[in-house]
Amino acid sequence: MRFENKVVLVTGSSSGIGEETARLFATEGALVVVNSSSSVVAGEAVAASLPGAIYVQADISDAAASARLIDATIEHHGRLDVLVNNAGVTEVIPHADLDAVTDEIFSRILDVNVLGTFRLTKFAMPHLRASGSGSVVNVTSLAGLRPTGSSVPYAASKAALNHLTVLLANVCGPEVRVNAVAPGLIRTPWTEEWDTLHNAVSHIAPLKRSGEAIDVANAIVDVAASAYMTGQVVAIDGGMTLR
Repeated sequence: MRFENKVVLVTGSSSGIGEETARLFATEGALVVVNSSSSVVAGEAVAASLPGAIYVQADISDAAASARLIDATIEHHGRLDVLVNNAGVTEVIPHADLDAVTDEIFSRILDVNVLGTFRLTKFAMPHLRASGSGSVVNVTSLAGLRPTGSSVPYAASKAALNHLTVLLANVCGPEVRVNAVAPGLIRTPWTEEWDTLHNAVSHIAPLKRSGEAIDVANAIVDVAASAYMTGQVVAIDGGMTLR
């Protein structure tokens, strides 16, 4: 098992991609810290189903909560080896509807997806360095690579997160590697009602289907385990970037 006795924190892991990632790391021997900002019952249930896992509620856009999340991880497990920054928010707004994008919406998305992710990574970095083989995997989006996505603020935040990944990778080695995976359209609770988009992807993408959460989880675990990879943003999109 590639992560036996390693401690892995997965933010936003009470459902969807985060939950599948937490479960996959556990099958690889990891001790997982499950997190969500509000879905406490679901998060506790995920943690209870995984050997050695704990659940910590924290909104990563809140600095004090982020610090408590890292502190709780270290207090319980004594170390941190992998941080998966999966937590994120969005608003569904047509890109052409500029007036619908309020300052409040834009700020909230940036606070979680960019500032919150950066801050949590900063708090985790001393412990990841102490691991000797620390790894950060940011979950971004195809919307950060192409002019697509649920809204302009969301896409802009993911583009920023892609570049943040490269910037951090450049300065955090050799002790810590920083990479990202950029999913295309994935079937999750967020997108379960987006039938038109799922059908479109099934006709356009070379692999002829939308992704499943386990597809992204597999990529996250593989990237976290890749000892000579850093500063990379890996598209997990069924080939949509080719079309």
